[in-house]
Formats: sequence, C-alpha cells, structure tokens
Amino acid sequence: MVLTPQEIEKRFGYHPADTPERAAAHEEVRDACRDLAVFFDEQLPGGREKALALTLCEQAMFWANAAIARQSREKS
Repeated sequence: MVLTPQEIEKRFGYHPADTPERAAAHEEVRDACRDLAVFFDEQLPGGREKALALTLCEQAMFWANAAIARQSREKS
C-alpha cells in the first residue's frame, strides 16, 4: 500500500475543530464514551475482559473523533 502525500496529511495532520458544531460533536462523543466507560467500570467484574472493553471504548472514542475531524471540510 502506497499512501499519497494527501492521505498521509489526512491521517497524521492536526485537524482542529474549526466550527462550533464540530467542537460540540467531539464533546458529545467524549461524553457518550465516558458514560459507557463509567457503566462498564461499575457493572463489569475486574479482569482481562473488562480491561479490553474499556480499551475498545477508548478506541471507539478515538475513531469517532477522527471521523469528525477528518471529514472533508466541503461537507460541513
């Protein structure tokens, strides 16, 4: 797989929340994932499975925020 310079920039560049709507979307994602993490922490027994559930929740937050940040500016 060869990445174009544009794809490398899209993947590794900084994508600030350049509108109030994007900033709000990031905050909503963080809040929802935080709520789920709290639920998991309170309800699940300790162990590998709980640790993985929390890690995957964190990954989901990352990728959801990446989807918001990386979307084409023309689509906003």
